Amino acid sequence: MPSVIALDAMGSDRRPKPAIEGAIQATRHYDVRVLLVGPEPVLRAELARYPAAAGLPIEIVHASEVISMEDKAVQAVRAKRDSSMRVGLRLVREQSAVGFVTAGNTGAAMATAKMVLGAIPGVDRPALAAVFPTVLGTAATMLDVGANVDSKPDNLEQFAVMGEIYFRTMFGTKRPRVGLLSIGEEETKGNDLTREAFQLLKQLPLNFVGNVEGRDLYSGDVDVVVADGFVGNVALKISEGVASLVRATLKESLKATITRQVGYLLSRSAFADFKKRLDHTEYGGAPLLGVKGVCFITHGSSNANAIKNAIRVAAEFAQHRITEKIERELAAIRPAAVLST
Repeated sequence: MPSVIALDAMGSDRRPKPAIEGAIQATRHYDVRVLLVGPEPVLRAELARYPAAAGLPIEIVHASEVISMEDKAVQAVRAKRDSSMRVGLRLVREQSAVGFVTAGNTGAAMATAKMVLGAIPGVDRPALAAVFPTVLGTAATMLDVGANVDSKPDNLEQFAVMGEIYFRTMFGTKRPRVGLLSIGEEETKGNDLTREAFQLLKQLPLNFVGNVEGRDLYSGDVDVVVADGFVGNVALKISEGVASLVRATLKESLKATITRQVGYLLSRSAFADFKKRLDHTEYGGAPLLGVKGVCFITHGSSNANAIKNAIRVAAEFAQHRITEKIERELAAIRPAAVLST
């Protein structure tokens, strides 16, 4: 049976075009069924512009309200009870869909997910986990990248467990290397948060490799990088900016220096491969780890490729039953904390 994914068709900056194009691409390439959530008249009119959508497993689920990027998260969640986010997450809670994908307001998506789905026992604060490439051609993940501006050492401990399970399951690494993002490798380096978190992480039954610095994120020497949401988000956004700079600079340099046609074709092929490796749209957004269900959040500027891949990884996440694994393994590591929630 195909995996059913609820897609917030009104989340992105250019709604609903990227969502509909991404849904078409996903249902063509993967064994998924997509429920487009949003105002039915708007979605039906837009979908009619794509003859290629005929016969594909795409359905429309009506939601009369939309949460914009300008809306304040908490107020929007309370006031817009029939928003595309809330309706989509209800489909997951009611098991009409195995996962939810949105490119909408991140704060509102997280608040709605926590309210509609609830948190896994033992998780105080869910975390967003971003996947990115390394110089070795492998992948790594970092969390939290924005769900929590302020975190406590216990939160970072939970992030480490959830991130390790996520990476181990999705990428097939038996013993992922877990590192704590800090300003130095020594155990004594960092602020109060990282120093206290270090003591907790080294007691976990994980392959904890100690502190890692920002320059280590893309080295391939660590698989799971743990950080509070403020630092993680800043690190992620800087990385994306640098990647864009490198792509643009390299492209201009190639144009300026290549004169022979054969050399141009070879270099263009190499550049296309390089660009794809650095393209965040290939990784499908960030899962909100720690909620009782599958919720993926991607950029507001997401294009069809980003939406397509977010649908793909949401379906894979559900198939691997990662939420259940997190609940089970957290209970084994911290049974008292789980029982108290």
